[in-house]
Amino acid sequence: MKQNILFVMPSLSAGGGEKSLVNLLTQIDYELYDVELFLFKREGLFLNMLPEEVQVLDFPKEYKIFSKGLFTSFITFMKERQFSLAFYRIMFTVKSRLIKDNKNAEQQTWKYLNMYFNTTHKEYDVAIGFLEKTSIYYVVDRIKSTKKIGWIHTNYSNSGMNKDIDHPYYEKLDRIVTVSQECAKSISEIFPDFKDKVDVIFNIVSPKIIDKLSKENMDMVMDDKFVNIVTMGRLSYEKGIDMAVNACDLLVKNGFNIKWYVLGEGDEKENLEELIKKKKLGNNFFLLGLKENPYPYIKNADIYVQPSRYEGKSIAIDEAKILKKPIVVTNYNSAKDQIANRVTGIIEELNATSVAEGIQLLIENEEIRKRLINNLHAEQLGTEGEIEKLYDLIRR
Repeated sequence: MKQNILFVMPSLSAGGGEKSLVNLLTQIDYELYDVELFLFKREGLFLNMLPEEVQVLDFPKEYKIFSKGLFTSFITFMKERQFSLAFYRIMFTVKSRLIKDNKNAEQQTWKYLNMYFNTTHKEYDVAIGFLEKTSIYYVVDRIKSTKKIGWIHTNYSNSGMNKDIDHPYYEKLDRIVTVSQECAKSISEIFPDFKDKVDVIFNIVSPKIIDKLSKENMDMVMDDKFVNIVTMGRLSYEKGIDMAVNACDLLVKNGFNIKWYVLGEGDEKENLEELIKKKKLGNNFFLLGLKENPYPYIKNADIYVQPSRYEGKSIAIDEAKILKKPIVVTNYNSAKDQIANRVTGIIEELNATSVAEGIQLLIENEEIRKRLINNLHAEQLGTEGEIEKLYDLIRR
């Protein structure tokens, strides 16, 4: 008899956790498991990449009304005499706007958002909150399930999350899954009473799929008269795109012909556009937005750069390794989980000068470039087998 698994995720927008979920779902054996997916927003670049066997659940009526925006939802709840839901809608908006840190805002507004859901009638064998915060809270508070698992894709030490809010939720989870040894260490140190239920399952990446997709056409041609650099990630503080702009500025001033392309969207876009304009890099640094298939851009680049301030375990770096690109990364906590310095990539310090120096080294030193590429060819990069770890957790 098939087991029933529910995954919960905010959306399938272009992020590492979202891509990780879609990759995982493509590896599941659907002869053994029935899989349902609940999304708080049924949107995102990866939505059309879901396996056809995955059933995406509909929203409850109250949450549909909530999602229409403050004015419309408030008026609707008042007309339906659901006064408490109208009040919670106002409180959700007020709290969201008053708390400047988005991570804390998501944590602290859950108590209001929670009111728009009922506990599910169906009981699952396993329910998985596949991203920290709301997805985990929903699984704990609203899902009937024999086993509950929370999946954390970031290094908790650097996440800015409030551990006092998370602690009672993590206490009710049967297992806590994270994506690297460094992330597991962080969770075990911050929540020592839960260290025995922490597991590591690496993000699933498939070299076969990535190689195939990388051969598709892209909507531009990279100029081989320039050094073409690609970075993939949200336009947010933690991804360090501002450092990339400043590193590009240093390289251009030192006489290098650089075209640097960033694939992603985010809250920092306007600030980054201003910085690009201020540095007069309009012909050198380009924010291309989200790309449903980023792999041709990485494949055709000369260098891949990940200038993050912190990461859990970067899927983008694994993908750049699969495409055999010379890589420069910053020395965030989990960088060494993926890159061996001067062996499979270059690890530089967390500042624009160091990032520029790492790129310059790769531009000027052909021997190092070739060595990195040859070492990547020799490395076993596929992680499809990680799905067996999930099966093991389900069976325990």
